[in-house]
Amino acid sequence: MKILRTECRIHEMKLSEPYVIAYETIHSCSNLFLIAETDSGIRGLGCGAPDAGVTGETADSVMENYTFHIEPALRGADPHRYARILEELRSSLIKHPAALAMTDMLLFDLVSKSAGIPLYKYLGGYRTSIPTSITISIMSVEDTLKRASELRNQGFFIFKIKGGLQPEEDVEKILKLRELLGEDVELRFDANQGYSLKDAIFFVEKTRSANVSLIEQPTPREQLDLLGQVVKSVHIPVMADESMMNISDVLNLTHNDLTDLINIKLMKVGGINEAIRINSIARAAGVESMVGCMDESAISIAAGLHFALSKPNISYADLDGHYDLLDDPCKGAVVLENGVLRTTELPGLGFDPE
Repeated sequence: MKILRTECRIHEMKLSEPYVIAYETIHSCSNLFLIAETDSGIRGLGCGAPDAGVTGETADSVMENYTFHIEPALRGADPHRYARILEELRSSLIKHPAALAMTDMLLFDLVSKSAGIPLYKYLGGYRTSIPTSITISIMSVEDTLKRASELRNQGFFIFKIKGGLQPEEDVEKILKLRELLGEDVELRFDANQGYSLKDAIFFVEKTRSANVSLIEQPTPREQLDLLGQVVKSVHIPVMADESMMNISDVLNLTHNDLTDLINIKLMKVGGINEAIRINSIARAAGVESMVGCMDESAISIAAGLHFALSKPNISYADLDGHYDLLDDPCKGAVVLENGVLRTTELPGLGFDPE
């Protein structure tokens, strides 16, 4: 099989409502869709979701990398040699992980479609479904409780609460959420780098009765020693997200006991091929992984899902980045029922581009 031609499109998608985290408010996102045609008639699809605050990329920078690096590398290439293609692109795209992830996704879609099986089976097929958290952004206590009730009625039972601006209000939200939702619902908390060590300890201690299952990236991404101090100071697992961008980071974090869990996002690490390596290091260190996401089309969420289903130590999923997107051209690429994600069971990523 050879790739005959590719094309890349930028697609802007609005959110159904603004999304607020500790350091920004998001109203819309730009995803890029990479489509390939092959001499066997199989068509593949990849998606890039750049985030200037996380990966340092924009839609324009991804498109520029497509024009000058990705398209020439894919033209006439055999996607079954994806390891070689991605390795040759790595030096050009070392600081452009979403562009690399888009390419990686396309290649894995093609090879698993060629095999005639869903990608998660191609990668190992450890499980067939996984529950996902649903995120509630920073809003008032009253609105948080209202939103949680709506989502609970839709079947969700794992909630990730965003915070990091006002520790006292964060505590109030968690305690009232536990009272509202009962003990059957799992509560996770993400401070998005907004806390000091003192804030993190305060939050964890004051919410002890609410049984928060984990706290994600409480402290600034570059202050790894501070993250490690949180790990040593609190009784619940601490997850590294923004501090865990690549294979060097996971080596450092796990070797020096600076985290209990890691959040692997395909867009920040450069795709599935690199995510497999990172996850292997985490498993060797006895650290469990979560597959997370940003604001991404359902086809990109599908890629994260297939990866999450394939490996035994991926115990957590936060794959809801498509849930509030309007005008997603890949709607239907994943199946979400009562808070549990599964694939379409079609070959590859389970979705064919138009």
